Amino acid sequence: MIEIVDEAPAHTGARELLLDRAFGPDRHQKTSERLREERLPALAFAALDATGDLVGTLRLWHVAMEGAQSVLLLGPLAVEAACRSEGLGARLMRHALNRASVAGYSAIILVGDAPYYNRFGFSGDLTQGLDLPGPVDRARFLGLELQPFALGSARGLVLPSGFLDPVCEDVVQAPSLQGYAKRAA
Repeated sequence: MIEIVDEAPAHTGARELLLDRAFGPDRHQKTSERLREERLPALAFAALDATGDLVGTLRLWHVAMEGAQSVLLLGPLAVEAACRSEGLGARLMRHALNRASVAGYSAIILVGDAPYYNRFGFSGDLTQGLDLPGPVDRARFLGLELQPFALGSARGLVLPSGFLDPVCEDVVQAPSLQGYAKRAA
């Protein structure tokens, strides 16, 4: 049986290895990473098998944009290859969406496979007025409102927010976003 729990520091090594296997060594080059780097996640979940090994992960991050409040960025979501046909990704998604809703977040955005995320209610229509700090395939830039009309007035550049990771030495805004933030102002 696989149990979904809040991520703990002990899961870090296994999570990073799983993400490397799932997304490859260039995963840190993705645009979404600009919104996660040097930040702590708002919510983070680990899926553990019967022996306690990490077989899935899903994290959500605070982001900010004009015209919307309490929005999260979802990702990455990864499941061990041996567990992918068991519906574990969907379980992690339902768990995360429920926890985010109960916590009072208004919406979630992500960059991902639309046919997969559409079944959870995500739509590209909700992110039309938003931009990310780097290149993105618009067909993969999706949103979900947890509260009615939460993204209805959202517009402009999505920026990282939330708590900085105290492990990071550089506690100023990530240099890769400084130019974007100036242009959005």
